[in-house]
Amino acid sequence: MKQPRSIVITGASSGIGEALAVLYAAPGVALALTGRDSARLEEVAARCRVAGAHVAVATVDVTDRAAMADWLQRIDAGTPVDLLIANAGMSAGTGAGGETEEQARRILAVNIDGVLNSIHPLLPTMRARGRGQIALMASLAGFRGLPGAPAYCASKAMVRVYGEALRGDLAEAGIRVSVICPGFVKSRMTAVNRFPMPFLMETADAALVIRRGLERNAARIAFPWPMMTAVWLLALLPPAWADRLLRQAPRKS
Repeated sequence: MKQPRSIVITGASSGIGEALAVLYAAPGVALALTGRDSARLEEVAARCRVAGAHVAVATVDVTDRAAMADWLQRIDAGTPVDLLIANAGMSAGTGAGGETEEQARRILAVNIDGVLNSIHPLLPTMRARGRGQIALMASLAGFRGLPGAPAYCASKAMVRVYGEALRGDLAEAGIRVSVICPGFVKSRMTAVNRFPMPFLMETADAALVIRRGLERNAARIAFPWPMMTAVWLLALLPPAWADRLLRQAPRKS
């Protein structure tokens, strides 16, 4: 979709979500933004309003199914949603000594339930209109389980495969679906990493790649290409070989 006029972005208070909100902000565009940090979300909204966009904000927990449905349906009733970017997510790892059950469940809830809670309230009206676009934020980490971030990798693998399947299911309804698979992008999430991050991208550059991919209805928007190639090759290796390579990999905090 070249010029979506009504856009919902979850996880918009920082990182890629913030960069996408600022990139899409323009006169005649209605943005509905949600995030966990209300102060930062208001700062993002203010920047978008300066660019001429109409902005509605809400600090809704994406794991709250009822609250998300209520908010999204109210937004859609006022300005029918052209584009939903299900971006909200969280990360953690085993650098502090292991991934606890509580940590794993929280990551899976935000990264999986949060995506489902963002998509499904809008599907009935998108189907009725016969148009719409959905973007799901996966990750290059979803192509191969990495020992430093089990729950994160698993959650992003689910989002990637679910989105790929959803694309085929919704095509006849006129709804476009794209899966976004970034590598390392500068954000608060990557700022805590205490290890080298190959091909680390600026957030604004990542947002531009995503927007261009969505404009051409790309099934998968994976970047940067050197990191994407390395991950794909790793996924093709026999597990025993990959395990040896990954055993020495740094662990995320």
